[in-house]
Amino acid sequence: MQTLSNWDGGPGPWILFFPLIWAAVVIGVVTVLRRTVWRGRRGPWRAMADPRPTGDAPIAVLGRRFASGEIDEDEYWRRLSVLDEQFGPTGKGGAA
Repeated sequence: MQTLSNWDGGPGPWILFFPLIWAAVVIGVVTVLRRTVWRGRRGPWRAMADPRPTGDAPIAVLGRRFASGEIDEDEYWRRLSVLDEQFGPTGKGGAA
């Protein structure tokens, strides 16, 4: 009777590693596909980003306009209070 531990012409115990190797290959391929192709070729190194650039937030625009002198302090605080009602409080100093 031949067993897996029989080295006289039998496959030997190393034959058990072939299913493990194939499982590792399949898991690797699925992982690569999930991180690249199935996500629209973005790749794992690109974070999911907001389609709007971060500098275009209304409060950031308001802060830039105040800093550049386009609006005065009274206008800044009036518009900031309106944005606080719409977007929630921004914290100390106004700009997020």
